[in-house]
This record gives sequence, C-alpha cells and structure tokens, in this order.
Amino acid sequence: MPFPAVHAPPVTLDRHEGPYGEVVLRRRGEGAEAVHEIIANGCFLMDTSDGRSERLLVDAAHDALAAGRTAPAVLIGGLGVGFSLARAAAAHGWGRITVVEREEAIIGWHRSGPLAAISGEALADPRTVILHTDLVSHLRATPDRYDALCLDIDNGPEWTVTDDNENLYSPAGLAACQGVLEPGGILAVWSAQPSPTFGDALRNAGFSGVRTEEIQVARGVPDVVHLAVRPA
Repeated sequence: MPFPAVHAPPVTLDRHEGPYGEVVLRRRGEGAEAVHEIIANGCFLMDTSDGRSERLLVDAAHDALAAGRTAPAVLIGGLGVGFSLARAAAAHGWGRITVVEREEAIIGWHRSGPLAAISGEALADPRTVILHTDLVSHLRATPDRYDALCLDIDNGPEWTVTDDNENLYSPAGLAACQGVLEPGGILAVWSAQPSPTFGDALRNAGFSGVRTEEIQVARGVPDVVHLAVRPA
C-alpha cells in the first residue's frame, strides 16, 4: 500500500459511514492516469498507483508453502483495492480463494464501482468467495482451514486503522490465525514498515520460520511482508 504518487487535488467519489467509522473512495487524475485511493477514518490506507507489495503478499505466501500441495486454499484478510485478490486468481494455482472484508462500501466499489477494473475477473472466478464480516470474528468462528492466510487490513501491526484491529496482532489473535491454518500453512502479514517486535510476537505465538521480505517504495522505509509457518 505505497503512498500516492499522483499529486493532483483528489475528487471524492463516495463516502460511507459504517460501524467501523468512515471510508472514502477518492480519485486523483483523469483517464488512464487516474489513481483511486481508500481513506479510512481520515487515514490513507491504500491506492491503485502500484500494487507490487500487495502482489508480493500473495506471491510470498504461495512460494513459502511446501511443495506438493494441490490447489491450496488461501484466505485474504482485506479486499482493499483488489490487487491481492487479482493476483491470487491470476498468478498461481490456488484452489479456494476467500476474501474477508468488513466494509460493505468497499465490496460495492468492486462489484459495481471504479475498482471493478482491477478485481472484476477475479470476482467472477468460481474459486472466489467474498465474505462481508469482521476478520477476527471469522477466524474465531469458521470451521474452514486454509493453507495460507494473507492479511492486509492495516498499515501494519503497529499502525492499525481502528483500535479494535489491535486484537488481531495480540497473542489471542495470532492464536486464532494459527487455528485456521493447516499444519505447515503460511501466515503473511503486510506492513508499511518493519516491525521486529511483531516478529517476536509471532515466535511467542508458536510460529516457526519467521522472516520478512521487503519491497522498496518511492520514498521512506520499505514495505514489508512478515512470513511465518504453522508447525506441522
């Protein structure tokens, strides 16, 4: 979710007040150069200017899986601007692709709004299921199991969009993440900056193989994907 590279004054396309606060869809520029961005509670969340780090989130999780898994199932936490979903549907032999998104407005922007240009083909893919629910609630309630869990709902474990999202990175939240993963399954967490303390939290929660992959951005510190394995 790199910061916007287009500096034209933004145009607000939609604004929605929901149970988790306000989400806004804005556009910068026009035509083929237009960049769409999502603002949550006044905080820049992500835009369509790049997408490399969102794709890396899915690629790194897939590449970290042990060889021999047939049609692995992936759960993507956060629909965002759709880059991670589009990558999962197009780039790898994933089986079931489940996306959890708690903001109804964001789902609508993909189904019948400007973001359909990114996610339209992936949404039409029969493997794709979109769940309108809170991620932590889903992790605690679902009987389903996944080979990979790719999380991109905040700007990182230490920079959450809402205070209640901190629960996801707590010991109980990480236990819930581990609980929905198959043995040897991969947890991948996007972050706008490295977080050594989160690496420690993953190890303390019982994950193994904890590491990070970085992708350079136009300015500032690199985006990071934290990776961890549920032991077999």
